[in-house]
Amino acid sequence: MIYRLILFLVLNFAALGVGGFLAGNGASSDWYAHIDKAPWTPPGWVFGFAWFTIMICFSFYLAYLWPEIENKNLLIGLLVVQYLLNMAWNPTFFYYHYVLAGLLVLIGLAFVVGVFLFFYWPELKLKSILIIPYFIWLLIATSLNGYVLFKNQIII
Repeated sequence: MIYRLILFLVLNFAALGVGGFLAGNGASSDWYAHIDKAPWTPPGWVFGFAWFTIMICFSFYLAYLWPEIENKNLLIGLLVVQYLLNMAWNPTFFYYHYVLAGLLVLIGLAFVVGVFLFFYWPELKLKSILIIPYFIWLLIATSLNGYVLFKNQIII
């Protein structure tokens, strides 16, 4: 269990790091500072705390899930899609300012995490609560991204 947990911690935090690196100035950019954001946008520190907590929980979830399933290829495929979407959102939204594309990335990521939650529920049962913070955060992020799209007259 401990080796799987360490592996998933490294993979999950590496994906966050790559996504953050690709974001450029990210939330501290002039572009982000001057767009109209949702009134429910949390303070900046909440994002870091949320992602840290989500990745810890998701790592435990994956460490528990791995030995419980037979079709490892499906799980690996879902993980690859999840990692790619997770890494893609930051540069899509913050660096390229493709707000609609960012929204689509978040919707796709929420769908993939929802597949994890519901498809693997029979294997993990109550341990599946470990992925719920990820799913909820993605719904919040989707609403924040959607607000930016609809309130800022952004073409792409």
